[in-house]
Amino acid sequence: MKPYFVLSLCGTSLLTNPATDDERALVTRHANTRNEQAISHEDLATLQNRLDSTQSELRKAEARHMTRMSAELNALFKLYDGQFDRAANDQHWLLCTDTWLGRQTGELIKETLERLGLSSVQLYQPKDLRTEDLLTFQSALSDLVKWCEETIEPCREHAYIVFNLTGGFKSIQGFLQTLATFYADEAIYVFESGNELLRLPRLPIKLDADDVIRRHLHVFRRLANGLDEQCQLDALPETLLLCLDNDVSLSPWGDLVWERTHKKIYGEKLWPSPSQTIIYGERFAESVEKLPSDRMEHVNTRIDQLARYLERGDNPASLDFKPVKGKVKNYTHECDAWADQDAKRMYGRLECGVFTLEVLDKALH
Repeated sequence: MKPYFVLSLCGTSLLTNPATDDERALVTRHANTRNEQAISHEDLATLQNRLDSTQSELRKAEARHMTRMSAELNALFKLYDGQFDRAANDQHWLLCTDTWLGRQTGELIKETLERLGLSSVQLYQPKDLRTEDLLTFQSALSDLVKWCEETIEPCREHAYIVFNLTGGFKSIQGFLQTLATFYADEAIYVFESGNELLRLPRLPIKLDADDVIRRHLHVFRRLANGLDEQCQLDALPETLLLCLDNDVSLSPWGDLVWERTHKKIYGEKLWPSPSQTIIYGERFAESVEKLPSDRMEHVNTRIDQLARYLERGDNPASLDFKPVKGKVKNYTHECDAWADQDAKRMYGRLECGVFTLEVLDKALH
């Protein structure tokens, strides 16, 4: 059986179950406070005392008492039937809000899981994942989509993906349930009785958005790469866009559509330049036209990175854009296309801020 990759949504049930009415009110008041410096000394002392007492209680608690204290732990106990020795090779990620209490409660759950024998437990706090402001919250959800694509999707072949959605805030639970249909093999909840685990298998859902992406590929490429939009946005569904402080970006749903679709599309052919700063020379299309789909996807991705460099100055190691060295005529600059045993580079001329891509070739010096 494959090892588990478990993403658990964490809330503050540890601090409110049980707690006095005043303590619950204080936790609610500071649920979206990002750091402890923004909390009054009196409130901070009360919250720290609650954290310390919870930690002490967890350290001496038996399994049954732990499950009453934490919704997240309750689900995990049931997932493993209380036998955490079966989790030696599993990965656990705790998704916490970008708040002081989010990190503190996440750390308590992490410590408890490690004490129970789990060897790989990590916290993940997406920037701005707080429920006080809708627009920044949606931006954080977009980051979460990218994290799922970059962290979870590569694990699919060798791990069984579980989303533990028992804890956490309802606004995040709803979005995670949607993501679970694309990234998780199953989602788990503790049923209302608190004694049974509800397991929902992955549904055979296909995100059929190829036509939308192809028709508006230039717009999607620029928005997905954080570039100022140069085209009309009226033709795109509003649900795919996010307007924040007069800036337009892809919404969490737009990011989901893009992340699940663009690699396949990029592998089909060389697509038109996403930027006025990049021109294809006559030989360039010829040098890439017979590439297999995985290599073509690399080329289109590197062109996106090249556009970001020319418009914003970003130059990641995977691009490595730099002046040509040695005795190479006709080219002024080069960048990586891909780096492995059959590494190739893209060469061209940079003039007045415009880069003309001339050829894909092996290292020429």
